[in-house]
Amino acid sequence: MKHVARKFLKFGIVGSTGVVIDFAVTWLLKEKLHINAYMANSVGFVCAASNNWLLNRIWTFRNRNPQLIRQYLLFMLISVIGLGLNNLVVWFCSEVVGINFYLAKLAAVGVVMFWNFGANYKITFSAGRG
Repeated sequence: MKHVARKFLKFGIVGSTGVVIDFAVTWLLKEKLHINAYMANSVGFVCAASNNWLLNRIWTFRNRNPQLIRQYLLFMLISVIGLGLNNLVVWFCSEVVGINFYLAKLAAVGVVMFWNFGANYKITFSAGRG
């Protein structure tokens, strides 16, 4: 259990870098380029997920699975499911509850982190663990 908790902490640290990338890309697209908020949210999420796959592969899971493309696609599939959950939480919190869009996005990141860690621990990085 201690091993999993350490990995979850590392996953959270990596996720923090992803949050910065996610928010920066989302803000740039939404506020400066005036792209639809949910499209901007999606692009920010995908950029962050790509960063997170690489950092989690190298640092969190020390994974050496040689099937990089398969692993990346699994990670992205899990991330896309997470994106759906993310957009659902953002929509609910901002449109239904009336919370500021960026606070809603922060809440969504917290919710989705548990999904992403569990699925990637059990599926994406289960083979080739170091």
